[in-house]
Amino acid sequence: MLITIKKITAFLVKIFILTIFIAPKLLADGFGPLPVPLKGAPVPEVPGLLDGPDPIIVDKEKAIILGKALFWDMNVGSDGVACATCHFHAGADRRTKNQLAPIGRDSDLPEAFSLMKDGSLGGPNTTLTKDDFPFFDTDDPKSHLGTVTYNSDDVVSSAGTFGGVFRDASGSGTMTDSCDHSLDAVFHVGAKGTRRVEPRNAPTVINAVFNFRNFWDGRANNIFNGSSEWGDRDPDAGVWVKNAEGGVSKERLQLVNSSLASQSLATAANSVEMICENRTFADLGRKLLFRLPLEHQHVHWNDSVLGNYASSTEGQLRKGLKMPYYILIMQAFNSKYWSYFERGQFGAPPPSSATHGLPYLQAEANFGMFFALALQLYQSTLISDDSPFDRSARDEHGMPIDLSESAQRGQEVFRKTHCALCHIGPNFTLSAVVTNSLLQKNVPEAFGNEVFRIPVNGIVTLLATNGGVKFEDVGFSATGVTPDENDPGLGGLDPFGNPLSFSSQYMQLLAGNEAGVVDPYVENVRPCDMELALARGDLNGPHPLIFTHADGIQLQQQATVDCFNPLGIYLPTVEAAQAELENPDRLRFLSGATGSFKIPTLRNVELTGPYMHNGGMATLEQVIEFYTRDGNFDVDAKEFSKIFSQSALRFDPQQFEDLLNFLKSLTDERVRHQKAPFDHPELIVSHGHVGDNHAIQAENPLSAVLAADEVLVIPAVGAEGSNEPLLPFEDYLD
Repeated sequence: MLITIKKITAFLVKIFILTIFIAPKLLADGFGPLPVPLKGAPVPEVPGLLDGPDPIIVDKEKAIILGKALFWDMNVGSDGVACATCHFHAGADRRTKNQLAPIGRDSDLPEAFSLMKDGSLGGPNTTLTKDDFPFFDTDDPKSHLGTVTYNSDDVVSSAGTFGGVFRDASGSGTMTDSCDHSLDAVFHVGAKGTRRVEPRNAPTVINAVFNFRNFWDGRANNIFNGSSEWGDRDPDAGVWVKNAEGGVSKERLQLVNSSLASQSLATAANSVEMICENRTFADLGRKLLFRLPLEHQHVHWNDSVLGNYASSTEGQLRKGLKMPYYILIMQAFNSKYWSYFERGQFGAPPPSSATHGLPYLQAEANFGMFFALALQLYQSTLISDDSPFDRSARDEHGMPIDLSESAQRGQEVFRKTHCALCHIGPNFTLSAVVTNSLLQKNVPEAFGNEVFRIPVNGIVTLLATNGGVKFEDVGFSATGVTPDENDPGLGGLDPFGNPLSFSSQYMQLLAGNEAGVVDPYVENVRPCDMELALARGDLNGPHPLIFTHADGIQLQQQATVDCFNPLGIYLPTVEAAQAELENPDRLRFLSGATGSFKIPTLRNVELTGPYMHNGGMATLEQVIEFYTRDGNFDVDAKEFSKIFSQSALRFDPQQFEDLLNFLKSLTDERVRHQKAPFDHPELIVSHGHVGDNHAIQAENPLSAVLAADEVLVIPAVGAEGSNEPLLPFEDYLD
């Protein structure tokens, strides 16, 4: 009976919102937010990193050099995997062989590969073709009423490491670590192990500096603690600092707007993506400190960052830089993080290591911090803000007039079909929380007008969804790409048992459970910044969806200046919130975290396929078809006012094409041609294995139980770029 009541209530909420709130806006001219250029948009600041009386980084230029070298260096992984291995193509991954994972992250489904569209069994070392996409298909892809003809719960992602258990890493010579390898239970063909594949598609790192949190589930915390991706959640985090008396002590960092540093640590410590299990950053420090960066890879003499330090000379490509890693670290970072040379306080390598009797140095123990912050500064230079859309002159209404007529019409289609409600602001995403918040006063048209506005000054909001009114994390959305059981997304937990979601923590805060709040931003959430009101002071009687005086309400403690919703300045009392949380039949205090994923930028989207968190779409046309038919699955947290059947796109081919052309106008030609700052060293990328998904034809030198790699060689490119443009993902299929 409860399920029926909830469904009826959700239906009534839909009808109310659509008829009173949404429908009039759909008919209005110039509906919703206006897309705006990125040039000049503020990059979130990191106080204490480069400024103040005692900054962590004392030479920004050297830190960027260090970061670019580390990002592209194949020595970083245990078996030749660099950070760039999954981000070498417009910041994303366009490989097509051995890119399948059997299930999504944190899924409860059986870890088994699905049948491909042709009826064959997919799996490790499969070569993907155009005919394999999309992973959810119907006999009428633009209609919500189409009959499902294919549905796969596999994921197209990125091949990483072979895995194994870490034993040792040499400080010179070979790039591979010594690891005990065995046949993986999932990733193998016959008796040969293949490289493991991540359970989510790799999003682009270009413009990722604007994201408040990174990864599809937001687990790369906005606060960098120095030694893990978990911010203030990790009780053991910290770095070793030399004090004025000459001793050292472990201290916590709390660098805000540093999600990219958190992400960097998480990736380089992942035994699916980059390393053998149990390798630490201190082990990586011992491996790299005295090596020349990129010693196995060519570096272009005109590289925009590395050129002056490259061993190459004009017209003559050579491998590596002239200066070892430890020199760059000493030049870039405050000496208190590396200048203590006594050993014994920082642990030692495992007994299997040839140097296990020699304890780590402070510089080795802090290598994770050097690595993460250098990568963050380098990736912060990867800002794509020079697309045709950005360069275009604009008329008095803010409309770009130098785009093709089709792309100009496409921008209006983009707005009227509600794409702009999630892909909002200059980076085309709500996940750019800080930048959007800073711009809302100076560029108000980017976030709406007198007809309709989207709140961007906060991290938690309240929205109408399929499952009723729910709290949502700003920058995340459930679109129904896959069922919730395939991948919970933001609904997951950290290793300490805490929810990843801010929304789930906020409900605990209102109910008086302060121990349930592990991210400090949650304490500053203002209810008046939410899209819908949580409580109403003008209502006395009981209401099924809103707290009223009948429940017990109170004014928010924060100031009410610049509130998005002046009626939303109330919240329930602690007692009312506790009672609601304890009510198993509640219709208020619901979280929309499960099945929600970070909203990606649309910049360079032409080049960053495959698409969605499961990589299940190969083309932009398939993405537009997905939204035209109202998604694949009616998950509870899907916002029906933003994702619904689009009759215009279904029946008018011109509008469909116009929207496609507008999206293509967001491609930066510097990215397409790998011009500075998007130039890079050489990279050798594993691309499946010798053989196919039925038989392996060669053995890997690393171990008799592993398959030999096939590779792609990505040439070194200098600041002037390449004459060979990057192509959309679909062009690399077949």
